[in-house]
Order: sequence, then structure tokens, then C-alpha cells
Amino acid sequence: MARPVIADVAARAGVSRTTVSHALSGKRPVSPSVLKRVQEAMAELGYVPRRAAQTLKSGASQIVGLIVPDISNTFFADLAKGVEDVSLEQGYNVVFGNTAFEVERERFHLNMIRSRAVDGVVYAAGAPSPAPDTAEMLAGLPFVLVDEEVPGIGATSVVSDNAEGGRLAARHLAALDHRDALVLSASSQLMSSLRRVEGFRDLWRDTGGGCEVRPGGFTYDGGYAAVREAADLFLDRGVTCVFAVNDMMAFGAVAALRDLGLDVPADVSVVGFDDVLAAHLIAPALTTVRQDAAVLGRTAAEELYRIIAEPGSGPEHTVLPVTLRERHSTAPAATRRPAGRKGASGRTGK
Repeated sequence: MARPVIADVAARAGVSRTTVSHALSGKRPVSPSVLKRVQEAMAELGYVPRRAAQTLKSGASQIVGLIVPDISNTFFADLAKGVEDVSLEQGYNVVFGNTAFEVERERFHLNMIRSRAVDGVVYAAGAPSPAPDTAEMLAGLPFVLVDEEVPGIGATSVVSDNAEGGRLAARHLAALDHRDALVLSASSQLMSSLRRVEGFRDLWRDTGGGCEVRPGGFTYDGGYAAVREAADLFLDRGVTCVFAVNDMMAFGAVAALRDLGLDVPADVSVVGFDDVLAAHLIAPALTTVRQDAAVLGRTAAEELYRIIAEPGSGPEHTVLPVTLRERHSTAPAATRRPAGRKGASGRTGK
């Protein structure tokens, strides 16, 4: 029986050959329903994309995959640059997937990268599937987890010292005499968020201060919404500081506090995590825990190429140090607790 070709896939899926080509290359958008039909047709026919067929003959594609949750966050752009720099040094190309913190998109990119017959994957989880499912999708493929650990998968990983970062933020705010804090967390599935919150709370508890944790979703809009929903904490209950477990949420928090009529840092101090480029460009410049995204990416890529070169080598766990960058979004706790102010019911445009 002749090997199926792209025209066979198109006929089975009920679409044009051009649509199948776009679905395979990712160069043009294809609707999720059409993409699903194409994938099902490929599976039913046993179709192998041309690049993958060439890989089967040569044994290597000289291509690796990179999956990140939010390329609009410059932290992940810097991480991607680190991966690409090392890959170019090794003579590899990088194919890329952005998951937007969505489980189905994450599964899709993992499966598509496998179908393109890459030699390995650097995987920054944003919405990881259960460990058995993730392990099945990555079975037999060299991969490295970066920025996020995925519990239950015994894989090589490269992460920052997230718990220490939380402690650094708490220690800094406590030294400024803050006693009541709001912590903005991300998904409970993400170990980076859990460890940052845990580090903060452990040290904060020792100071005798009060701490409330609310979800912000790792996004600007999530941070903004979380602070607006917690307005009573600042206007009535005297909370004077916010620790957001990434900078995007911290930016949203600063905007929301201003719209509540509160000054940063005179009324409320804000600390972020990551130290993205915008952290020192906004006003006030953001105090934040710095992790070096480019070094994370480079280290993860170096580990991936080690695994590719030494298939039998065991998993390694690398934890990179973090530091606190003190800027202008934090100040000593106000002696007079903030109270409700005029104009706090909606955006002020500040």
C-alpha cells in the first residue's frame, strides 16, 4: 500500500491541501475544529509529515521544541532567547509554541512538536496536564523542564530558587515595618507560585504579621482584578503592602491601587517577581525579586543537549539563585493607615 500523502489527509479531513499544510507548519492560523479534523485524519491514515520522514532516515532533525505559557511576557521572551542562543551554537533550529496558560493548547503544542519529529523539548509548563498524561506525551523524547517543576515526572529541571525569592520579598517588607500583606498567587498547579507564596508566608509568620493570599493568574488583568476585589483590605482593614508572584500581576496591582485612590508607595508598597524589562521603566519603578530568564533558558538548553548527547544520563535538578532589586514601589509603612477615599469606585485614569 502506498504511503499516504498530504492530498490523502486533505481528502479525509474534508479540507484543502493548503489548509493541511498550514495546520502542519503553524505559519497560518487554522481553527481548532479544522485542526482537530486534520490531526484525526493523519492518525487514521498513519501520515508522517515530510520532515519527520526525513528524520526517520537520518536519525536526527537538528530541531528542538520550546513551549512557554506567555510570550507577551518579556520574561519568556528572554528565556526563549537563551534557549535559541545555545541552540544556534549547537547547530539546531528551534520551533516554538505559546500555550496562553491553557491546558488544551499546552497538550496541542506538545503533540504537534512530537509530530514534527524534533530531537528534544524545553518545556516551561503553564497549565500542565496530570503527570501520567504529560509523561505519555513526552515518552521517548529528550526534554528538560524549565522555570516550572511538574510533580510526578522524574525529569531534568532548571528553576530559580522560588522559595528564597518569597523570603526575600517578605524580609524586605518586614524591614520597612509592614505588618499586613496581600499576596497575589497564580494557579495552584504551578510549583513556582506555590513555592514563592510558601517562602513569603513562612518568613512573614515569624514576624507576627497578617497575610491574605488571593489568586491573580500570572497576568496584568488578573493582578488588577484581584486588588480591586480586595479593595476593603486597603481601604478599611489597613493592609499596607502587596507581594505579587510575578511582575505582570504587580503592574496590574499598581494600576488598581491608583484607581482606588491610593498612592504607591506612600500608602501601599508593591513587590513583584521576575524583574522584566518594564520593571524599571514604569513609575514608580518596581521593587522585585530578580531571576535571570536568559540564564534559565541557556542552562535548560545546555541540559537538553547533554541529554541528547548522553541518552542514558540521569535527571539533574538545577536551582539558580535570585536577588532582590529594591526600587521605588516600596517605602516604610505609613504611620496613618489608609482609609476610603473619594473616587475609589472606578478607574481614575491615573
